[in-house]
Amino acid sequence: MSARTASTGVLAGFGDTLRNGSVLTLRNLRHVVRIPGRIVTGVVQPVMFVLLFAFVFGGSLGGEEYRRFLMAGISTQTMVFNASFTAVGLANDFQTGMVERIRSLPMSPLAVVLGRAVSDLVVAVASLVVTALVGLAVGWRIQDSIGNAVLALLLLVLFGFVMTWVGATVGLFARSVEVAQSAGLIWLFPVSLVSTAFVSAANMPGPLSVVAAWNPVSAVATATRDLLGNPTPASLPQPDAWPLEHAGLYAVVSSLVVLAVFMPLALARYRALTKG
Repeated sequence: MSARTASTGVLAGFGDTLRNGSVLTLRNLRHVVRIPGRIVTGVVQPVMFVLLFAFVFGGSLGGEEYRRFLMAGISTQTMVFNASFTAVGLANDFQTGMVERIRSLPMSPLAVVLGRAVSDLVVAVASLVVTALVGLAVGWRIQDSIGNAVLALLLLVLFGFVMTWVGATVGLFARSVEVAQSAGLIWLFPVSLVSTAFVSAANMPGPLSVVAAWNPVSAVATATRDLLGNPTPASLPQPDAWPLEHAGLYAVVSSLVVLAVFMPLALARYRALTKG
């Protein structure tokens, strides 16, 4: 087989994967529309966190300055928690037999997981929009250029896409909705809270401060704040750590590293489950 023929075959396979993935994405989105609880959960959760942190904790943590600081953290956490929806969605697809039906079709295994990841990402972006509107209502403002605000959104979308593959891996190993829900809670809260998303890492005990500084969640939240022009309040000093001083670079690099680990892992697990 010539190199040209091989490359043509690869491109054709990639195109088929994208087409199949888009079909499954639309299928999943239609399914979401038929289950209002999924939309409510995805939207209410970040809104609840905005109101809770802004008004319950905001008074003791910096008032209006803290509310501006908070929004990048809430947006990043929304992307992190998106992983739980992917985990539960894929586990449900196995539990209800949907994956078995798809196996009879000439469809790439990547398309199945990709369709789930992209559809959940669309819902997460919708949650970001609602969260931003609530943030505007409580006093948050974009204080930098529109261009930088777009870059902040793209960074959050990249991170959200990465988190869907983490969730996909959890869901594929769980294969049960109940186990997927429990497994998600085990790691989601520590990953999102041991970070600079909501508090100062400098005030954490030594080991936790180091973990928080190198946590990709901290980098994404910090880079988003920088791009939106929302400075960190003086009451929430951050440690002098390389990942926080180069938050944008570290956020992108760490996201790509996590993606490079979990995408092949999820696909390998899917192939193992559907073999034979």
